[in-house]
Amino acid sequence: MVLGGLRALVYAVVGGAALLAVATVASVLGPVLALDLYTPAVAAWWTVFTAIAVQAVPFLLLGTVVSAAIGAFVPERVFTRLLPRNPALAVPVAGAAGVVLPGCECASVPVADSLVRRGVAPAAALAFLLSAPAINPVVLVSTSVAFPGQPGMVAGRFVASLATAVVMGWLWVRFGREEWLRPAKRRGHDHDHDHGSGAGAFVAGLQHDFLHAGGFLVVGAAAAATFDIVVPPALLDVPGWAAVLLLALLAVALCVCSEADAFVAASLTGFSPTARLAFMVVGPMVDLKLIALQAGTFGRAFAIRFSAATWVVAVTSSALVGWWLL
Repeated sequence: MVLGGLRALVYAVVGGAALLAVATVASVLGPVLALDLYTPAVAAWWTVFTAIAVQAVPFLLLGTVVSAAIGAFVPERVFTRLLPRNPALAVPVAGAAGVVLPGCECASVPVADSLVRRGVAPAAALAFLLSAPAINPVVLVSTSVAFPGQPGMVAGRFVASLATAVVMGWLWVRFGREEWLRPAKRRGHDHDHDHGSGAGAFVAGLQHDFLHAGGFLVVGAAAAATFDIVVPPALLDVPGWAAVLLLALLAVALCVCSEADAFVAASLTGFSPTARLAFMVVGPMVDLKLIALQAGTFGRAFAIRFSAATWVVAVTSSALVGWWLL
């Protein structure tokens, strides 16, 4: 088991280094090729794209290693032992547990499903589902690197994300219905992230998470670079609330991993700090892949209601915290 875990870690480091090397080479050759083709706009696109990718890859790798380790080596009974029996009290505890037991967005859905099936109050499981990928140390450190000299952005992301998770948990305590939260029909073959436990589970989870999140990082970086180059600055001169709503919708569409989305947000320099905060708060909680995962795990009725409510709460929380801290 020890050798298997060590081998997986070596593979992850080598793979991350290779991806970083490819991105670095692309950052050097891309602008040169673009200039040779007499297309300065393409050179600028390459510069923005590779800047986002090169900065984000180390944090993406670290985040997927931590997420895979949590899924493979931390027993789920830890939650049932630590959480209060009262759902209203369990919600903030479960939300705060996202700092200690981080996970990627995709992994948080099957973990929440498993917690519910093992007797954890649904409100607490859903609070953890939202907080784990949003306020873990890797995400906060990557945010501080993406926004140097702006501690308010890090604090704002933490406060707004935790507040959203807790409020959604309490809303479920008050208004949630069991029939909305049906267990997944599949039991013979669990979700891709449910790899069991031990070194083998760590290897499988790490491979899946890194490749899956890396793909979304590339798409997100490309979309952000395209947005930065193609969209005229005049179109970005929109009122504060409109800019917040625009980036909140963009976060749903881009599906950028939470360990890397801060670098995408930092590249969107035409928007206000509050709008970029909304991008980072909404993304780990509501995006297209998460909606699909929630629909497949808990049912379409749940996914529609929960995602819509989470989006509204996350945008409102971002606006209030941005007005307060930024």
